This record gives sequence, structure tokens and C-alpha cells, in this order.
Amino acid sequence: MKLDLSYKIKPELDPGFVPPVVWNRAFRELADEKNGPTLLMGVERRDGTFSRYDTIILPNEEVYTALNTKYVERLVKFLLWQKGGYKVLLSDEKMTAVIAEIYSPEGPRAWDNDFMGDKVYSKEFTVEYCPAGEFPESKETTSPLGRHLDGCRIGFDLGGSDRKCAAVLNGKVVFSEEIKWSPYFEKDPSYHYDGINASLKSAAAHLPRVDAIGGSAAGVYVNNEVRIASLFRGLTREDFDKKIKRIFFDLKKEWNNIPFEVVNDGEVTALAASMSFNDNAILGLSMGTSFAAGYVTPEGNITPWLNELAFAPADYRENGPIDEWSQDEGCGVQFFSQQAVARLAPLAGIEFDEDMPFPERLVEVQKLMVENDERARKIYETIGTCFGYTIAYYAEFYEIRNLLILGRVTSGEGGEIIIQKAEEVLREEFPELAESITLRTPNEQDKRHGQAIAAASLASIK
Repeated sequence: MKLDLSYKIKPELDPGFVPPVVWNRAFRELADEKNGPTLLMGVERRDGTFSRYDTIILPNEEVYTALNTKYVERLVKFLLWQKGGYKVLLSDEKMTAVIAEIYSPEGPRAWDNDFMGDKVYSKEFTVEYCPAGEFPESKETTSPLGRHLDGCRIGFDLGGSDRKCAAVLNGKVVFSEEIKWSPYFEKDPSYHYDGINASLKSAAAHLPRVDAIGGSAAGVYVNNEVRIASLFRGLTREDFDKKIKRIFFDLKKEWNNIPFEVVNDGEVTALAASMSFNDNAILGLSMGTSFAAGYVTPEGNITPWLNELAFAPADYRENGPIDEWSQDEGCGVQFFSQQAVARLAPLAGIEFDEDMPFPERLVEVQKLMVENDERARKIYETIGTCFGYTIAYYAEFYEIRNLLILGRVTSGEGGEIIIQKAEEVLREEFPELAESITLRTPNEQDKRHGQAIAAASLASIK
């Protein structure tokens, strides 16, 4: 059985794209029509917090099995990468068995099993049945982040193609630099340590002293400990455990144990936006080497969620684009990063040598955009159309007043086109969201220094 899917604006270079928000809307309408049962689902984290999600599914009949499985599996996937968790609870026994098999160590989502279980939460990953009458309520916590601007501080940001570092004196940037590096497949852990430390020393040379250091980096960090990050994916597990897992503790020791805090780059992006806009309920999304996300609640705090939307579903088509790391289909990184530009370029008629790195392909597409090349324009229009529908999907899981959009992919006129197309989708398909969500980009000052200031503000000196 297939759903009747219809939506108004098709991405020109990617017409097979199936927006999750459209697919889910059609599914729920059918489930409501068929008087389907309520399904309770949720994910639990090691700190005892629990995120619950109530929905409706189709009746437990064989004709609906495939649709129910896809709907629930994709929602579980999204909740895992948005909220995080080592345990999934479901209130339907039959669906629990299906999802448990899919997310088993031998199942299609074995990578997610290993990531959420061993690598992030250091617990066995499980999918368990819980009767509706015993199902726990949501238990969420939030905490303040950063906003400390006193004293002499260093802020750094580690990306996949460059690392940035700045010296900040009482909230004012007095020095900043950007250094190209290539950490992804580097096999020597000293490459990462020495590179980061060199940037810190460079910034420190422009301060009378260093009172605190704060950093942002792609990946999952818990209390300054690296749990997993694409920056270190080239290392063996042994080298990662010995040299990288506590790399920031080693750096802190080298810097005389001054306050030293590191968090996910998406969270710092959202914090930077909150500090700049003087507003909250911000979802920050960075389209760069990967696709980073961070969230500041309406109260101005952060959550213990992962917000790793690079691996969350953004496309529900069959046989969609494959993420090279997780081997899953339709992940956000394939639509909103340098990988998206590289994937769409041949579809637009732009050919590159196979060995040309993705950052260089992006630069070439940006050059074509400056020359008003229609092929380059279509790439950005396609990304923007997909983005508009994905914003609507995210709005089902986040309370959003401000959506911050940044990253190398959004530089120049191409970024403006992405936003224009996304706003067009919201106006045409989701007018209530078009009214309530403001799409923002950082100003030039924030582009240069906003992330560094926010990162530098992470640690409290007192």
C-alpha cells in the first residue's frame, strides 16, 4: 500500500525527494481515517532524562505493516539523533519486536546501535516494550551555557576543513585566525593535539594572560570528553581511546588547569545567535563540511539532547542518497552540506574530477554562481527547496522562533537563494510557520567573530 503524497514545490535537481513532513502528514491522515491506535514512544539517556513522543499508527493489520514500520522506524531514528538515548521504549509489542530487530547489532541500523550504545552512552543499546499504562512522562532538563565575557579568554572552533581561534579581552576580539587542516582521515593523533595547541598558543600571544579557554567542535562531547566525532574518524579505536577521548583534559593540564570547556559546535552556534540577537528559541544550522545543529530553548538554556541532525532523516524516498559514514538513506548531511553540493553538481551538468575534495568543488560552484551560471543557481534552489520542507519537519520537534542559517555552503548569493526558496516553501505550504519563524543569517561581525566569542564565553572564571 502506498500513501497519496502531494506537495507544491519540487526541488528541480532532485525531483525524487520525499519530504518527511509531507509523508508523515499523509500517514497520520490515513491512520486517523482508519481509527488507528495511539503509539507511545520515547528515548532514555544516562542522566535519567527521558523524551516522550505520542503519535498514531495504522491498525495492526498485515496490509499496513510496511507503512507502520517505515513511519515508526524513521521517527525512532529522528528522536535518537535529535534527543539521544541508549534505550528506546515503545508501547506496542509487535512494533517493538520489529524496531528491535532493525536496530540490533546485526540489523540495518547496527551503526546507530553502536553509536548510541557503546560510543555515546557507554551502555548496551536496547529497544524495549512498555505498556501504555506504565509509560513514563517526559523528564527534560535544561542548563545555562556560556555568556561569560570577563577576563582574558581564548575561543576556538574545530571544523572538518579549518580550525579557527580567537583571543578575546573582556568580550572584544583582539586577534583571530583561521588555519586550514584535514583531520578527517589523519591516522596520527598527535596531528590533532598539536594543531589545536598551536592555535591556542597563537591566540595567547595576543593576550596579557589566559584566564579561560572555550571551544566548539563537530561531534558529541560529554563533560569535555570526546565520545565520537567525525574529526577523529581516521584513528584506530585504540588510539582514539588512549589519545583523543580525553584530549581536552590533556590540553587543560598543559594550560595550567585553567577553566577549559568544549561543547558541540551546533550548541555554540545557537548560543552565538542568542547573544547576538538578544532572543531565544533558536535552532542554529550550519551547512559546512557536515551539517551541524544546536538549540537554545525559549528560556535561553541548552538541553542534554544530541541535536546531531546530520544523521537524522531529511528524505523518505526509497533508495535515497546514502550517508557514507552511517550507510543510511536520506540523512540531512546529504542535503545541507558540502556533500549536498557535490552530489547535486553532476545533476546540474557540472562535472568534477573524482579525486577533487568537496571543499574545492564548493569553491568552484561558488565561482560559477558569481558568474550567474544557471547550473550553480539550480543547485542552491534545490537545496533551498529541500530545506524549506525540512524546516517544517524540524518544527514538529523544536519550538522555533529564530532559525539561524550559516556555514560555507550559505556564503554569497547562493546562501541568499537557499533562504529565498526555503521561505517560499514555508509561505506556500506552511503559512503559519512562515509567520512564526524568522530565518536569520549572521551579520559580518558575527560571521568573523561570533562563534569565537561564544566559544570563549563557555567557561566561568570564578
